[in-house]
Amino acid sequence: MAGHVQDRWYRTETGADGKVRKVKSERYGSGLRYRARYVGPDGTEKSKSFPDRQKRLADQWLAHIEADMARGQYIDPRAARITFQQYAEEWVTTQGADPNTQASMESQLRLHAFPYLGSRPLGSFQPAHVRDWVRQLQENGVRGSYARTIYSNVRAALSAAVDDGHLPRNPCAARSVRAPVVDIKRVTPWTPERVFAVRAGMPERYQAMVDLGAGCGLRQGEILGLAVDAIDFASETLHVVQQLKLSRSKAVFAPPKGGKLRDVPLPGPVADALREHMERFPPVDTTLPWKVAGGPPVTKRLFFVGPQGGHVWRTSLNDDAWKPALAAAGVIPAREHGQSWAASRQDGMHALRHFYASVLLDAGENIKALAEYLGHSDPGLTLRVYAHLMPSSQERTRSAVAQIFSGNTSIITSAD
Repeated sequence: MAGHVQDRWYRTETGADGKVRKVKSERYGSGLRYRARYVGPDGTEKSKSFPDRQKRLADQWLAHIEADMARGQYIDPRAARITFQQYAEEWVTTQGADPNTQASMESQLRLHAFPYLGSRPLGSFQPAHVRDWVRQLQENGVRGSYARTIYSNVRAALSAAVDDGHLPRNPCAARSVRAPVVDIKRVTPWTPERVFAVRAGMPERYQAMVDLGAGCGLRQGEILGLAVDAIDFASETLHVVQQLKLSRSKAVFAPPKGGKLRDVPLPGPVADALREHMERFPPVDTTLPWKVAGGPPVTKRLFFVGPQGGHVWRTSLNDDAWKPALAAAGVIPAREHGQSWAASRQDGMHALRHFYASVLLDAGENIKALAEYLGHSDPGLTLRVYAHLMPSSQERTRSAVAQIFSGNTSIITSAD
């Protein structure tokens, strides 16, 4: 046995006759009667108390402790009592060197995990608790890739808690627990007519954004953070080295997504549009923190600035320029007076990157080069997203097989 059970209502004493007998202690009849005691792997004594008539439960509890120690699955009860929120708040501070990523994880956990799982002691977690939480996420409208990201953070925190000895196994690893479903939707690229119609509907100072998205495949943040020194007209190259993003609700300059710097070919018509833009709307020196709010100040000569000369806020751009341009092009309905614009996630500025990818694939560009131009870390991701936009592949397959078969006279072409 890993320890012993103490009966606190009785004590033993030796009488004058030398016999050992049980006598009532000063605690008789008050408080919890039995205390199960053992020495843990760290050399300190642990205990748990049980009421009168539950000595069998105390013995079973000690037997369970002994079995866990033998299997190497022992969990210190004090560690198991730490709540998920207490542990996760400390764990998230150790995740990566990017403070913006940490801030995003903190926000996701605070909004979507702690209200449901935060007060639960780690040692009490069961697969049913995670299944119920995932269901609640879906009922609250948190779905798709965002829900999957939140779930991944919770699973990672619980895995770390297992490693740190707070619970024996990760409930997310149970076969009955499934991550939120992410619906895989095929990208439907815009037509050139739509691209040019949206461009025409944009304010003139922002029209070149469409050229950069559709003609160079830049993300919205990379367009907003584009500096003049990133454009090399002589070599017809665009150096994608930074983006404009938010860090704790503050605008900052930061490396592109994933820290992947890249060079993108600068087509002649796009270069001409950029030159014209610079003549009409001269770039402005803009100073912002680097990477995080409060980071070292960096001054860049921004290509796109607002009417008042400052950097362009993404939310203002979407509501005041992009959505009206979509409506003018017939992509979304016009906004009723006093109402918000219709949601159109698939028609955000990312649609310009999809158009760029479709044009290159249709022209015969290979997946590896496209992945490099888009800033994808893995060409496999590019293939999964855009493989169906390779329209000539099926025809090439039919032609290649037909050519082989037509040259083989032994093939039976008709029934006997």
